[in-house]
Amino acid sequence: MPSSTLEPTLEALEHAHEFRARHIGLAPADEQHMLAAIGQPSRQALMEAIVPRDIALDQPLDLPPAIGEAAALTELKAIAGQNRVLKSFIGQGYYGCHTPGVILRNVLENPAWYTAYTPYQAEISQGRMEALLNFQTLVCELTGMDIANASMLDEATAAAEAVMMARRCAKNPSHRLLVRGTHGQIEEVIRTRAAPLGIEVVTPGSTAAWREELASGDYFAVLAQYPDTCGSIFDQRAEAQQVHAKQALFIVAADPLALTLLEPPGAWDADIAVGSMQRFGMPMGNGGPHAAYMACRDAFKRNLPGRLVGVSVDTHGQSALRLALQTREQHIRREKATSNICTAQVLPAVVASMYAVYHGPEGLTRIARRVARLTAVLAEGLKTLKAVQYNGNAELQPKFDTLTVQARDPAATAARAVSMGVNLRIHGGSFLGISLDETTTRADVELLWRLFAEAGQALPDFDAMAAASPPDLIGSAPRRATPFLTHPVFNTHHSETAMLRYIRRLSDQDLALDRTMIPLGSCTMKLNATSEMIPITWPEFAHIHPYAPADQRAGYAELERQLRHGLCRITGYAALSLQPNAGSQGEYAGLLAIRAFHAARGQAQRDVCLIPSSAHGTNPASAQMAGLKVVVVRCDERGNVDLQDLRAQCEKHSPRLACVMITYPSTHGVFEPGVKALCEIVRAHGGKVYVDGANMNALVGLAAPGAFGGDVSHLNLHKTFCIPHGGGGPGVGPVCVGADLAPWLPALPGQGGAVPAGAVGPVSAAPLGNASVLPISWMYIRMIGAQGLRHATEAAILSANYISKRLAAHYPTLYASANGLVAHECILDLRGLKETGVQAEDVAKRLADYGFHAPTLSFPVAGTLMVEPTESEPLAELDRFIDAMIAIREEIRRIERGDWPREDNPLKNAPHTAASLLTADWLHPYSREVAAALVHRPSGSVKYWPPVGRIDNVYGDRNLFCSCVPVEQGE
Repeated sequence: MPSSTLEPTLEALEHAHEFRARHIGLAPADEQHMLAAIGQPSRQALMEAIVPRDIALDQPLDLPPAIGEAAALTELKAIAGQNRVLKSFIGQGYYGCHTPGVILRNVLENPAWYTAYTPYQAEISQGRMEALLNFQTLVCELTGMDIANASMLDEATAAAEAVMMARRCAKNPSHRLLVRGTHGQIEEVIRTRAAPLGIEVVTPGSTAAWREELASGDYFAVLAQYPDTCGSIFDQRAEAQQVHAKQALFIVAADPLALTLLEPPGAWDADIAVGSMQRFGMPMGNGGPHAAYMACRDAFKRNLPGRLVGVSVDTHGQSALRLALQTREQHIRREKATSNICTAQVLPAVVASMYAVYHGPEGLTRIARRVARLTAVLAEGLKTLKAVQYNGNAELQPKFDTLTVQARDPAATAARAVSMGVNLRIHGGSFLGISLDETTTRADVELLWRLFAEAGQALPDFDAMAAASPPDLIGSAPRRATPFLTHPVFNTHHSETAMLRYIRRLSDQDLALDRTMIPLGSCTMKLNATSEMIPITWPEFAHIHPYAPADQRAGYAELERQLRHGLCRITGYAALSLQPNAGSQGEYAGLLAIRAFHAARGQAQRDVCLIPSSAHGTNPASAQMAGLKVVVVRCDERGNVDLQDLRAQCEKHSPRLACVMITYPSTHGVFEPGVKALCEIVRAHGGKVYVDGANMNALVGLAAPGAFGGDVSHLNLHKTFCIPHGGGGPGVGPVCVGADLAPWLPALPGQGGAVPAGAVGPVSAAPLGNASVLPISWMYIRMIGAQGLRHATEAAILSANYISKRLAAHYPTLYASANGLVAHECILDLRGLKETGVQAEDVAKRLADYGFHAPTLSFPVAGTLMVEPTESEPLAELDRFIDAMIAIREEIRRIERGDWPREDNPLKNAPHTAASLLTADWLHPYSREVAAALVHRPSGSVKYWPPVGRIDNVYGDRNLFCSCVPVEQGE
């Protein structure tokens, strides 16, 4: 039968662009409906009316054409196959571990957990905050410290933050830091952080030199690894007292698994403890993401960086959780903030906490004892082979899981090990490191014996060695004498049934993208597609050690090459580094590049950073950390950077001008028309232009910061390029630069040598940062293609303008272009409601009754809500949000009319729990039905019930408690 002329082509049937319609929530008819509401004839016309013509791209992005989901997975699988998965005994802070299946499937691979946002809206985040409170409790009890935060970016960053914290808290005025026995990457990141602030890092090369330095007192802090990087366990109790006598602080980088057996740092008066929780259930992933920890004495709690979950009470007197103390401190304290870190590694921290809940204290101790026992058996066998010495001595020092041996030919032995399927660590040129872990088996120990045996030499008998060896090699080192994890949560959920239900109970308390849109301005909560997420747990990506030989990481190298190529094409820059493991770290790396560039040109005096008053709080915090002096530039009445004030500040500080930091589109959600002029003004005075990539979701395919005047930007792959937020991490913050700044991208850590003079050191513990989540962004770009990327940007801008237009009669948009249009987000001005007693926070809490996560509250302007819908939301969801906002405005009008008192109405009492509506006596002037927001619910929808009422923030800070609540108190 002849084909009809209307029959689709084979190319059309192959549907290479299938993912575009999966990712973008708007159908063509939806777009036409929305354009009509805005008053624009087409998406193109809308973009031309919004994006300044002098920065608009006139060519499509130079990217490979889009391919379907299955084809992309096949292509990525081939790239992953270039990695070689060997058994790694390298250690150095990264270890093999088993992720329990119930946690892998129901947390790490569950959108209820990985699509959530940082829990700023506490009432709808109780589940993940309980998991984080468990994490904090776990850390406190393992380390013996008083208080712990809710995770850090990696162990090296945590150590560097601890150093900065010690500098603020120590009474000793010295600018010197003593470091002993740390992993190389930790020392390198500390040196990067220390240099701009004038801190001298000292690493004494011998025991005698160490003792001499301790006795001198010329240091504000000491940092030591426990056990050290060679595996040795030193009794540091007397040293801690000696350091305190010098009015300095003692910092310990401690292995949490070892702490189940060793005396915790808090027991011998350490001041700060840091470390990595990676071996608590998170795969190595070529370096990350992993949750680091930081804990300290109670006296230093207000200097603790990062996020901290605390216990408070809700309006009904029930125990409830919230972020405490440091919440959003960058926005409040700006350049005076304790750190530039505004998020961390929540999803890996949840995994670690669940790992502890599932295994309990007995299970964790059993895992540690098994590792220690196998290490002792390995050592006994090596002793009988007479093939090695330990650290150059015949006698073995106290150890937990790591042996450092002196072989006859370390390089040849390491190469032979690779040929046998295992990796060893070459340490100091003359030694080999062997670190065992949870995945080590009897067969592994026998393989290691075979590796070190001479040709023809009989191997030890495993059972005989096990019988002859001690239970561990800890020997005389101080052992743990105190119980830990005694709270019922760590002693209840040990069957898979119980664990599964516990995880489900917690996730049911939260609102994530799997339930509703999360319209957080400046946060870009878009779809994290399942096909993008699948590869992160492939063994070829998950089980790679970041310091394995380069040829074993060839797949990662190809992934990095392709991703760098694509992101450079998208941004218009010449080079980039994927090492920064958060947007804040990308900011920091970019500013260090600017400083190094000026210094290399003999202009090290350039240390002034101009920052608009509207900037995100991490900008001034990062500038301060980079040794820059922040000068604020005013914004005009339309929210744009005041170019007249900018010009005046440039002229005033011209000889010292290092850079300007701007966000584009602006933090006010507007494409400022004068951005090219701004760049030219700054460059005329010798400064560089830093374009913060926080709002890159409004630029991709439409404009490129590297093309319109930017010298450096950081991106947020966890926003624009689909890596999920994970409830507050992980993230990836690549730093992109022009060709002249390329030499000053961060150096690779762990290279075994000092960073060349003038170069920028590493900013993360692993060469590729949070490497194992990079496949997500690769998949997104590969599946959606150049046209799809532009379409996604246009859809995001269309959705924001649709919301702004539809809500204009109820909540005016604070800032817009001269034609009344916004970029990809809009700021709804609620300040005019003050006369009713209603504040923006009341509207945010009331939205929870309607089943929504609130928009960004009171940033960048107090009394406002900033809404960013993204391109992924369907029209029906946008309309549901708009209807909820209009319904809330009608409720406010009833307060205005006097129907409800200013102090007792659905907004002031929001959110409403199910329990509060079931009380016998209902004393409010509005009905239970109104309280529950049931009147406006779509047919067939499932009601979300907030698990707690409004939380008392003041009570939580005045009665700070940041560990698991005792059972009797929580009842």
